[in-house]
Amino acid sequence: MTTDSILLNDGYYMPRPGCGLWQIDNRDVDSLIRQALKAGFRHFDTAQAYFNEDGVGRALRYTEVPREQLFITSKIRGRDMGYARTLVSFNETLNRLGVEYLDLFLIHWPIPAKSLYVETWEALIELKASGLIRSIGVSNFTCQHIKRLIEETGVVPAVNQLELHPHFQQCDVRDYHHEAGIAIQSYSPFGSNGAAVLRNAVVMALARRHDHSPAQIVLRWHLQQGL
Repeated sequence: MTTDSILLNDGYYMPRPGCGLWQIDNRDVDSLIRQALKAGFRHFDTAQAYFNEDGVGRALRYTEVPREQLFITSKIRGRDMGYARTLVSFNETLNRLGVEYLDLFLIHWPIPAKSLYVETWEALIELKASGLIRSIGVSNFTCQHIKRLIEETGVVPAVNQLELHPHFQQCDVRDYHHEAGIAIQSYSPFGSNGAAVLRNAVVMALARRHDHSPAQIVLRWHLQQGL
């Protein structure tokens, strides 16, 4: 598998594509990661809410791939948001993963009703300054949420992880992120409604024309969009 990297606004590189670990059982995730490493993946995306950080940690302990060649992402869950709780929760994630630092740590959802995402962001800024996180970002944030973070802290997220695919292209959102220097990391590349994108007539026609699978066509679209 061919991989490349995106230069983030803080000077670090993020490998792509990444291997998302949502819905992977904690008992099975270490086996999946070993297979993904053999296939060439170096970026692994987990989250506290996935309940598989322990399994990711098991895989990392036994891999022969040097830590500096890996890119590990996790995310803080909603119930652990808030400045003080974020600091504690992050250290719990480090312990479960068995690593000394994270390459990328995200706020999983803004949950505006709680009004805690700004102080959670302030905790991430502190953790980055301490060297425990290399890059900090968000997930599922609207442009307005991001603008508030920047206005109140002066720190621009390196990444916003969003659902994005040919059926949900979010062009205006992508334009704002490009102007702000924020990388978009897309999830659910085949759509969240039963992989309907793979049955799209244009995708299927391109797959036949180029003798590739529909999944390969869609993933190539993501890469060519810089996602």
